Amino acid sequence: MNTLYPLKFKPLFREKIWGGQKIQTSLGINFSPHPNIGEAWMLSGVPDSQTIVNNGFLKGNELNEVLEVYMDDLVGERTFAKHKDQFPILIKFIDAGDWLSVQVHPDDILAAKRKLGGGKTEMWYVLDAEPGAELISGFNRTINREFFLKCLKEKTLKNIMNYETVKKGDVFYIPAGRLHALGPGILLAEIQQTSDTTYRLYDWDRVDDQGKSREMHTELAMDAMDFTVPASYRTIYGQEVNHSVDLVQSPYFHTSLIEFNLTMLKDYSAIDSFVIYICIEGSAEIGYASGKETISKGEVLLIPALLEKITLSPRPACKILEVYNV
Repeated sequence: MNTLYPLKFKPLFREKIWGGQKIQTSLGINFSPHPNIGEAWMLSGVPDSQTIVNNGFLKGNELNEVLEVYMDDLVGERTFAKHKDQFPILIKFIDAGDWLSVQVHPDDILAAKRKLGGGKTEMWYVLDAEPGAELISGFNRTINREFFLKCLKEKTLKNIMNYETVKKGDVFYIPAGRLHALGPGILLAEIQQTSDTTYRLYDWDRVDDQGKSREMHTELAMDAMDFTVPASYRTIYGQEVNHSVDLVQSPYFHTSLIEFNLTMLKDYSAIDSFVIYICIEGSAEIGYASGKETISKGEVLLIPALLEKITLSPRPACKILEVYNV
């Protein structure tokens, strides 16, 4: 069997009523001739929406096909034992040209009960934001189910939702059950569990070009909703060059930010996991035991678990998100 190497994938594009052009103009990911792209799925093992390898001898294979052959060599022993033949993390770029629907996702327990596979916990890293751009995360006060439904019926949700003004570099952790929505003028990277289950609650009263509104899932969503109000919705982190800076540690993924202008050696022998690099600025050369690969802004690279020692060489500076399973 040929030896595994860092894998690149062909993106899957999703046209959305709220999408725009920034995935192409800002990240350099060509999606012509599509007019309005809201999401680019950069790494996906979602059934019927798998990304396909775009480099090396595995070119043309779907992600889960590679997993089926290489198993723990690709994802690590612990991850393979838990997730078997489905890759556990989904990576997207999202361009919000307008408000996304107000929505919520189920957790693992509810998803299993409804035979949906896993739940959907996610995080956002803001790549760019227009001045004054906002998103919604959770509630601005403690409420209950009955009061929420009253506000939904009376179209006064905006009075109880928590709005956050965002800027480049902001991070938000969105655990399953938290109400959320992205506002216009935001471009971000989304890291999430492998799931495509979304319960929409409100879509800003808009309709498509045929006058139809999108389906809402109020009753399904209410069982998923978490009304807990945390001390802060925003993730605070430090700034440090040439080191991994922790952003989010969740039961589903660990994400760090690496900003580097010097060559770095990364030893992943202790984590028993694949590693995903999401390049958000600049470019770098990725060295491994039997070769090298490059990564540039807008690219995503999957480092197999068996490649435990990686060299990051900036060209001349680079910023990446580093993601692995936990």
